[in-house]
Amino acid sequence: MRRNLVLGGTLTALFALLALLSFVWTPHDVTALDIGGKLAPSSAEHWLGTDHFGRDMASMLMVGARISIAVALAAVGFGMALGVPLGLLAAARRGGLVDEVVMRGNDLVFAFPSLVIAILITAVFGPSVWNAILAIGIFNTPVFARVTRGAALSLWTLDYILAARVAGKGMLRISAEHILPNIANLLVVQATIQFAVGIIIEAGLSYVGLGAQPPTPSWGRMLAESQTMISFAPTLALYPGLAIVTMVLGLNLLGDGLRDALDPRMQRVRA
Repeated sequence: MRRNLVLGGTLTALFALLALLSFVWTPHDVTALDIGGKLAPSSAEHWLGTDHFGRDMASMLMVGARISIAVALAAVGFGMALGVPLGLLAAARRGGLVDEVVMRGNDLVFAFPSLVIAILITAVFGPSVWNAILAIGIFNTPVFARVTRGAALSLWTLDYILAARVAGKGMLRISAEHILPNIANLLVVQATIQFAVGIIIEAGLSYVGLGAQPPTPSWGRMLAESQTMISFAPTLALYPGLAIVTMVLGLNLLGDGLRDALDPRMQRVRA
């Protein structure tokens, strides 16, 4: 029994189900304000209480899960769509001009943290969910390019790749038919890790006002709005904080479990 895989998959699936459920049902309307019922404690009507505007916390956490998962998932897809082909191309042209250009371009992107990239993008286009996806996706691209290149380089010297080259297959065809399928398990694990990183970055961007904009709930903005009320309403920060920590923990455990399941060399005896 791979405990990490089971526990991580369960936590991740739970948040995914809550996010999907929020499309069709939430306990209350997340945009409805009830100033008279602000900062209400947990009750049968408001399971996790209300915030300083009287909005239902449980409903906001559900919709916030939808936003965080959607942004992180789209950003990972963006990063893979650009980074994996670049990594394969760099490995196929290893030591040449193309390899050098791709890797130095990766170094350039790595020099700018995702928050800086987001600030640059929002300075031009304004803050929004789409610009947060773009910023995180650009940050993910060199990660996938490096992982893909490193894994592909170790395969180019193997006998079956040499046989494919002797058979007349071109480098791009070999990359698509032989290299990519054999590093797919590594990319899946890396995608899981970047998914968790994307959740954290999205929360950070929303915290500073560069992610989802009001009235759309976001875990990061819920934390930002609660910081001045921690002394007398700590649950306003506790709930979104626990949601972020639990979601990231679940994804990290899932990634660890997938690594062990997909790569027998990484299996280890667990107590």
